[in-house]
Amino acid sequence: MREADETTRERIADHLRETTASPSALATEFDVTASAAIDHVRHVAQSISAGDDEQLLVAPPECSDCGFDDFDDPANRPSRCPECKSEAVEEPEFRIG
Repeated sequence: MREADETTRERIADHLRETTASPSALATEFDVTASAAIDHVRHVAQSISAGDDEQLLVAPPECSDCGFDDFDDPANRPSRCPECKSEAVEEPEFRIG
């Protein structure tokens, strides 16, 4: 399939098979918002879990100040840490492996 014929989700899936990326990096690469990138990644995860030997790997967000990384939704971009209330929270990172 030629790249021009692929959907944004297919291109994101191909990209995540090659490298690890944050929502912001995906947003920049594919000219979408970071929220839209997360939505695309969630759909990609559903489609690959249907029977492939692949799975979506998620490095959860982490607070740079206290190290907290037990967020309720590891694929989300939290604005603040629930433990120390710091706004220095690193984005999650995604990869298909």
